[in-house]
Amino acid sequence: MLTIDGSYKEGGGQIVRTAAALSAVMGVPVKITNIRAKRCTPGLKSQHICAITAVAKMCNAKTKGVFLGSKEIEFYPSSLSNKDIHVAVPTAASVSLVLQAILIVGWHLKKPITITIDGGATFGKWAPPITYTQEVLRPILSKIGYDFNISVLRHGFYPKGGAKVLVTISPPKKLNPFELQKQEDLKLFGLSIASKSLMAAHVTERQKKAAEKQIEREIYIKEEYVECDCPGSAVVLWGRGKNSRVGADDLGERGVPADKVGSVACDTLAEILESKAPIDRNLADQIMPYLAFAGGVIKVEKTTQHTETNIWVTEQFVNKRFNIDYRTNLISF
Repeated sequence: MLTIDGSYKEGGGQIVRTAAALSAVMGVPVKITNIRAKRCTPGLKSQHICAITAVAKMCNAKTKGVFLGSKEIEFYPSSLSNKDIHVAVPTAASVSLVLQAILIVGWHLKKPITITIDGGATFGKWAPPITYTQEVLRPILSKIGYDFNISVLRHGFYPKGGAKVLVTISPPKKLNPFELQKQEDLKLFGLSIASKSLMAAHVTERQKKAAEKQIEREIYIKEEYVECDCPGSAVVLWGRGKNSRVGADDLGERGVPADKVGSVACDTLAEILESKAPIDRNLADQIMPYLAFAGGVIKVEKTTQHTETNIWVTEQFVNKRFNIDYRTNLISF
C-alpha cells in the first residue's frame, strides 16, 4: 500500500482527490494520512467524500475511514467499471472539484459513460466555477484527445447548492502530447450570471459593465439569470486561442457590490494576460496528472504551491519525475 501524507506542501483536499483517482487508475491501494491538516477545520469535508465515493464506484473500490472530519482513509481499488454513475451531493460542495477526480479516472475507461450529479454548487467558494471547467479545462484536454461534455440542467450557488449536472465522458482513442509554450492573441469572453432573485438589482448588468470598463479591450460577456435554491452571482472571464486557454472569476457575496465582483475577475485576468503564458495558474495544477500520462511541455503563468503539490502526488504513482524550470515556468514530463 502506498502512503500519501495529506499535509504535504499546500496540504489541501486536492491531495485526496488526485490520490484516490490515481489509485483507481493505477490499481494501487493507497492510505492518505493527515488529511487537510493545515486547514482551520482539518479532515474530510462533503466535497471530498463525494469525490472519493464517485471514484470508488468507478473502480469497484473498498474504502475505510470515509466520513466527515476523517483525517485518514484507505482506498482499495479493483477493476475499472464502464457503467454510468450517479453522484449525490448533499451540500454546496463544488461540482467542479468533484469532477476533478472523476475526469482523471474517466480518461482511462474503455467506453463512454454518463455521470449524473445531483446537488452541489456550480459556483462556489475556493473552487473553479463550472463555466471554467467547460471553457478552459475541457478545450485544453480535448487538444490532446480527451473530450467530455457538461450539461448544466440547474445551477447552484453557495451556500445551498442544489445543482443538477450531466457529464458525458469519451475516453481518448489516441493521445497527443501537450505542447503549450506560447500565449496567442486571445479573444476574450465572459459570463455574468446571477439568480433570478437578484434581477431587480440588475446584478448581471452591473457585473458585466464593471468588467467591460476595466478590461480596456474587446470582450464579449453574456448575461444570464437562473433559477436556483438561493441568491448568488458570479463572473467568469476567459481567453480563447487555438492552443491557449486562460480563465479568471469572482463570486458574488452578501455585502459585496456587483461592480466589485466584475472588477476583481478582470484584475485577475489582466495579470494572467500579462504573464504571456498559454494557461493560467489554476489550470496548471489541474492538468499535472494528464501531463504525466500524455507527456509534453507546458508554460504556466506561475508555478504555485498547488501545482507543486499535485506534481508530488502524481509522482508517487508513476516511475518518473516532472522537470520544472522555475526561471521560464516550463514544466515537462
